[in-house]
Amino acid sequence: MELKICHLYPDVLNLYGDRGNILCMRRRLEWRGIECSVTELPLGVKDDLTEYDLFFIGGGQDFEQTVLLGDLRAGRSENIRAAAEDGKAFLCICGGYQLLGSGYRTADGQECEYTGILDLYTEGSPDRMIGNYAFLLGPESGGGIVVGFENHGGRTRLGPGLTPLGTVLKGNGNNGSDGTEGVRYKNIYGTYSHGPVLPKNPAFCDHILTTALRRKYGSAVLAPLDDGAENAAWSYMSNRLHLI
Repeated sequence: MELKICHLYPDVLNLYGDRGNILCMRRRLEWRGIECSVTELPLGVKDDLTEYDLFFIGGGQDFEQTVLLGDLRAGRSENIRAAAEDGKAFLCICGGYQLLGSGYRTADGQECEYTGILDLYTEGSPDRMIGNYAFLLGPESGGGIVVGFENHGGRTRLGPGLTPLGTVLKGNGNNGSDGTEGVRYKNIYGTYSHGPVLPKNPAFCDHILTTALRRKYGSAVLAPLDDGAENAAWSYMSNRLHLI
């Protein structure tokens, strides 16, 4: 087995250690004897995205996101849309998650038209939502509690046809008011969780990897790993959040 991972915009979208998610996915595959290749596609590099199995888009501030608009309009949006609708797996963090929506209105009123792949919209605010937080994944995303770190001024609201990735247990999530966190559509996983999120949430990481492998091969079962260090990190943060 092999997974081909595409890291979109690594030169622009890489806040709060988001690149660590790539390292985590790669290592958890290699430890099981599954081959993994990672291709970085920075701003301006052309690629139709058809050869990849799993895509990662990290987070960025408002300025970095506006820098990408020209590249998105030059064909990247349609390539991302085609991969998403084809069932390819995506993990999108914060700004990368927002880019999948129809648009973003910055705190100073600038309107940014995004990919429109998902029916969600984000409004910026000068008041940021910052801190460690936790959410309960929906059953379609493996269930279980994810712990992470959020730092965003954007307030994202999902359209009526979309399912959130999870339900907020501690913190703010999508907008601080409706109790939702992230989005799940087909094999897209969008979340505000920086940190990076995957190293201290190994079950969630394996769920995403399994999704990508099943999409490619029809079936896949990942062998168990010794997740003692990862689970200790999860437990430490859960205790700080008074979840356990």
